[in-house]
Amino acid sequence: MAKAFSTLEKNILKAKGVSDALLKKLVKAGIKGKADFKEVGDPATLSELVPGLSKDAAAKVLSWANGGSDDAPAPKGKVVIDSADVVYCVHCGAKQPKDYKSGDLCGGCGKEAEPVLACFWCSATGPGQFCRQCGAEFVPAAELDLAQLLKREGIAKDDVPRRLKAMSADEKKTLWGRIRKSR
Repeated sequence: MAKAFSTLEKNILKAKGVSDALLKKLVKAGIKGKADFKEVGDPATLSELVPGLSKDAAAKVLSWANGGSDDAPAPKGKVVIDSADVVYCVHCGAKQPKDYKSGDLCGGCGKEAEPVLACFWCSATGPGQFCRQCGAEFVPAAELDLAQLLKREGIAKDDVPRRLKAMSADEKKTLWGRIRKSR
């Protein structure tokens, strides 16, 4: 535990709304370093410990001390760690049962939980966001022909999905015209 606030900590506290007089009150209350703020817990407790410190300034100080920003406080939710074989529906987010197989329908929404898509680069099919054969990012099924046209034009594998996402409807319409012409 620190014996006293460092110069940097003092400057940060001043920027958060703590005056020199309030800084002395912090030390008198037993808070002598950034780590001590974790023991305080919440802004209301801090403003009770240090008379004269506004709840707004106390919230800013605690947010800084706990690793958050002034806009978004430090996250306090629980962390969920799933095994690698867990599948969630791409439509409703429902967790699929252990006996789930690719192509099965979701019990929550009734849609295909993990659609099987075709790869524009190597023509392999599979679930997920990326092709398991060549590593290309899948494009929506409706844009498969557009992606294959861009591939034939020499666009790099990783750039094709990005280009399609960035294209306007008119640009896609022009590409569809070229595809229809070539058929």
